[in-house]
Amino acid sequence: MSITVTPHLNFRGTARAALEHYRDAFEGELVIVTHAQSYGTTDPAEADLVGYGIVTAPSGFRVMVFDVPAERPYDPGITPAFVSARGTDADELASAWERLVDGGDVIVPLAASQWSPLSGMLQDRFGVTWVLDLEVAWG
Repeated sequence: MSITVTPHLNFRGTARAALEHYRDAFEGELVIVTHAQSYGTTDPAEADLVGYGIVTAPSGFRVMVFDVPAERPYDPGITPAFVSARGTDADELASAWERLVDGGDVIVPLAASQWSPLSGMLQDRFGVTWVLDLEVAWG
């Protein structure tokens, strides 16, 4: 048996745009199920929101995304979590970085660090903080 951990990010009304951005950044495939399809929502303001969305890429990258409906509280907080994307190919990682940072802000530039030959932190245009780094064998 194996267990896979997939980050599940919550948004309010911007999940579709976030999923498309992550699909493009990591060159993945996108699946979206709307609130109308998954919950039977008939409110026109929420029917087309993302009830379930996932991006999967050949590299193994996966992220799930959801639009929190108006009836539920939603507070994204201030940097409540980071999404870590760790890879083994420097070119692939740098390419994902360039696409992911589009419209966002660099917190720590993608460069050599004390723990990795390539590491960086950014906040994307949806307010999600990402840490990308090249995997290093420890020990």
